[in-house]
Amino acid sequence: MTSRNIRSVPPSDGSPPEFNLPSVAGIAAAVVVVLIVLSSIFQVQPEEVGIVLTFGKYTRQVDPGLAFKLPTPIQTVTKVPVERQLKEEFGFRTQSAGVRSTFAPAEDEAQMLTGDLNVVVVEWTTQYRVGDPVQYLFRQRSLRETFRDANQAVMRAVVGDRSVTEVLTIGRQEIASEVEQRLQLLCDQYEMGIKIEQVVLQDVNPPDEVKPSFNEVNQAQQERERMINEARTAFNRVIPRAKGEALQAIQEAEGYATDRINRAKGEAERFNDLLAAFKRAPEVTRRRLYLETMRSVLPETGRRIIIDGDMKGVLPLMSLDKEVAK
Repeated sequence: MTSRNIRSVPPSDGSPPEFNLPSVAGIAAAVVVVLIVLSSIFQVQPEEVGIVLTFGKYTRQVDPGLAFKLPTPIQTVTKVPVERQLKEEFGFRTQSAGVRSTFAPAEDEAQMLTGDLNVVVVEWTTQYRVGDPVQYLFRQRSLRETFRDANQAVMRAVVGDRSVTEVLTIGRQEIASEVEQRLQLLCDQYEMGIKIEQVVLQDVNPPDEVKPSFNEVNQAQQERERMINEARTAFNRVIPRAKGEALQAIQEAEGYATDRINRAKGEAERFNDLLAAFKRAPEVTRRRLYLETMRSVLPETGRRIIIDGDMKGVLPLMSLDKEVAK
């Protein structure tokens, strides 16, 4: 049997030509094949992983790159951004981000009660990543709502264990660190597949209704701290100086006492030595003492001229009266 080409011949009455049925079926089959091929190829971005589902059931995880699967609807792919840092805001919402970002308040979720029964408004952000994409997709029905509820529960519990002064001033970093740890434990317990990166307290303030009174209390506390610091400064300036002067006086007195004692001992030993020498040679010792005494005394008496009282012939060139007057 020989095959021959079948062509559509337009009728002579001008009606539309009739197409050959096998050619239409071939085009449709080719289109179906192309759609099947296109639905079997997918691309996973570098910051994502692909989760392949077979009739809605988890099958495998695909790393970034070009991958293949069975055609839709047999297999489908859900892409999860595991390398992207995600963020949830509490107490406010970012309306527009840019050089000058604008925010909208959400005080209902930000008002909390401290351990000393004071109300504070806490605004914070929680930054996280997807740690386990399978848990992230399938373990929780409403993951975002559950995660936000867990954030609020942990933050309220931590703030409720502290005083309002700690929350507003020195305890902010400690609160953020404790919330981060307790929130991670809660996410692991609920199998959310979330890894907490950081909890940041954006702003902590008292409610607007009590801000003036709270500011007055803060000013009074700051004034008290200032006066205490000034008193400590004066104390540190006066007391050490007084202690130093007292120690100096004590050391000078001890030095003077030591000097007097040593001098007295030296003079006593010298007297004993002179006494022993006098006993051995009285005349020599007497003359020596006389000479030593005169040598030490005469320089203190000024200039003196000693002459014989019976002397008659004094030279007239010597002005003895002037010398004696001196």
